[in-house]
Amino acid sequence: MTAAAAPAPAGRGASAASPETAPSRTTTPTIGEALDLLAERAPDAPAVRDEHEALTRAQLAARSRRLARHLIALGVREGDLVTVRGGNAVAFVVAVCAVHRAGGTPQPLGPRLPLEEQRAVVALAAPRAVLGASAADFPGRVVLPLDPPLEGVDDGPLPPLAAPSWKAPTSSGSTGRPKLVLAAAPARVDPDRRVAPFLPMAATQLVVGPLAHAAPFTYAFRGLTTGHALVLLPRFDPGAVLDAIARHRITWVLLVPTMLHRILRLPPERVAAADLSSIEQVVHLGAPVDPALKRRWLTLLGPERLTEVYAGTESNGVLVIRGDEWLAHPGSVGRAADGTEVRVVDPAGRPVAPGVVGRVQLRRAGGPAYRYRGAPTPPPGTWDSLGDDGRLDEDGWLFLADRGGDRIARAGTSLYPAEVERVLERHPAVRSALAVGVPDEDLERSVLAVVDVAGADQDGTALRAWANDRLDPAKRIDRIVVVHEPLRDDSGKARRRDWAGGGAPPP
Repeated sequence: MTAAAAPAPAGRGASAASPETAPSRTTTPTIGEALDLLAERAPDAPAVRDEHEALTRAQLAARSRRLARHLIALGVREGDLVTVRGGNAVAFVVAVCAVHRAGGTPQPLGPRLPLEEQRAVVALAAPRAVLGASAADFPGRVVLPLDPPLEGVDDGPLPPLAAPSWKAPTSSGSTGRPKLVLAAAPARVDPDRRVAPFLPMAATQLVVGPLAHAAPFTYAFRGLTTGHALVLLPRFDPGAVLDAIARHRITWVLLVPTMLHRILRLPPERVAAADLSSIEQVVHLGAPVDPALKRRWLTLLGPERLTEVYAGTESNGVLVIRGDEWLAHPGSVGRAADGTEVRVVDPAGRPVAPGVVGRVQLRRAGGPAYRYRGAPTPPPGTWDSLGDDGRLDEDGWLFLADRGGDRIARAGTSLYPAEVERVLERHPAVRSALAVGVPDEDLERSVLAVVDVAGADQDGTALRAWANDRLDPAKRIDRIVVVHEPLRDDSGKARRRDWAGGGAPPP
């Protein structure tokens, strides 16, 4: 079954400049020009802040122009990749803006990734320079600090340069070594037009996911260049999120299901006392969400303030569902939007009937929105997949089962890890859970559950019995490993392959 894009849902919190009233331009501004336009209109308006410093639009423009001029002097040319390694800090945002101004393509790199994998990514990217690194980390590369001293460097206007690709993040790496994903869109943006139906042009955006990851990077920088003020948290902390929303009057925030879960694991009185009145929209994506958890958030915020997005690093398609639509189609992750087509196919690649589970495939009008470096890129018109299994209903709403590659085959039956994880995460002592299939002589694969209890004195045998009482017999857990550290990173991703051998993951 194939479903074409539905009309894009109306967003909330848009600025007065709509696509109908925005100034007409023959050429879309470069990202640098867009930043300058916003700075000229409101030089003292907030642009970005972290725990230690805050910049106005004028200050961001001047500081990023200085660094851009330094990068050009180091040899960065239009179209070059420049790796930017760092966390959620003003300096990271300045560096990315500077790379755009210099004509480069920013290649964000997370500092928490093992150094061996960082080096593999940099070797694949072959960047002109690496910001936020030392020579010892990347021998033979041009390296410099994320925020080098630039006293005396001119912060005046620069030529309007635009790389042919505006970003080059890595894939999540949750199913293998990360790939480099170069966006097909150039480094140009119209600051007076929405870039997505669920991303308003005027917002105070809270950034809690790691900026080096694809989704936080995309929405933070698309927001910054169309009028958002960014508030950066160094890393996800459920209490800090609630405090920041109230303190900074946050209007828009991107969360993943792990974050939704951990926020509501705070004491009920803490959640009830939180001031969420400024929020216009919470967007969640990244993984299937437990319907029971989603209903709690719909009650907390109201259906009109919660939106779910189904998309991937490759931007090969997007599905969207508002809270009110979800209540009419509970469990759905959305319907095609923004020029997307979606279909579900059997193992032979043939479309299946509504209601039949198969592999979910997407494609977008205009051809692929990305190209890989280090892996083949599908040709134009090719159906693409994020690796998920699911089903479409008669009206084109998509319902996911789980990632197909994570499916566990045991004794002639198949089960999806999400089904097990949802049950475990309903236990009051469980902060997060993973279920994986591990080798088993009798069953082919047995179900290992890894459970993070965050320091609680919790017996694994009792927890296994509790969960198995609530699971279908065919999906029961065979063994539990109890840990006291988060199993997912701040973007909600888990490296299941680390546990697939059945023991502890490598250090």
